[in-house]
Amino acid sequence: MSLKAILTDIEGTTSSIRFVHDVLFPYARRALPGFIAEHGNDEQVRPWLVQVGDEIGTDPDHPDVVRSLLDWIDADRKHTSLKALQGLIWERGYADGEFQAHVYDEVPDCLRAWKAAGMALYVYSSGSVPAQKLLFGHSVAGDLAPLFDGWFDTRVGAKREVEAYRAILADTGLTGAQMLFLSDVVAELDAARQAGMHTRLLERDGPVAERNGHDSVQAFDQIDLGHFDRPLPPPV
Repeated sequence: MSLKAILTDIEGTTSSIRFVHDVLFPYARRALPGFIAEHGNDEQVRPWLVQVGDEIGTDPDHPDVVRSLLDWIDADRKHTSLKALQGLIWERGYADGEFQAHVYDEVPDCLRAWKAAGMALYVYSSGSVPAQKLLFGHSVAGDLAPLFDGWFDTRVGAKREVEAYRAILADTGLTGAQMLFLSDVVAELDAARQAGMHTRLLERDGPVAERNGHDSVQAFDQIDLGHFDRPLPPPV
């Protein structure tokens, strides 16, 4: 089999978008002001506040930094500094038992089966790498983090840009034909396909109006790895 690796998105792919938007985001929003007041000078936190301050043109201790971060949460902005700070806040929530991460029912068994079949498993999400590890490490199905061989976030590039997927291939030493990317977002799959990857569209909540030529499934257990011995279709 030419396929050697599976790269997966999280929201809407391995895990419900509702868990992120109804549990994680509100928790981070409530906790963020107090967290920054208490930990704003910590070495894990300070550089991100400096980055936000530089972007909005103010001192990292100015109240506008917290206000901007809260506005970015409300707008679901994919900002690296925000994602890093959210990850630190969620770490405390997971550790305190405030919540466990949702994964779809078939995902754990499929991940284990793919791993047993010799697939390398990777995550690529807009959430920070620490947040990704926390989610899979504290899932309702237990600790799934050891199943993964690598983790990628927006530091490699935006998820709708082909260069991000080329960077992932370069980092893993694989060709596009050796990697399958799973996502519920067609524009992300478009970019991965431009980098030469196989793709599958997850339609967890029903059919997507425009698939743009990507084959679709409703769940991981509908994915036939044997299919990927066939040549890649030309880019659409």
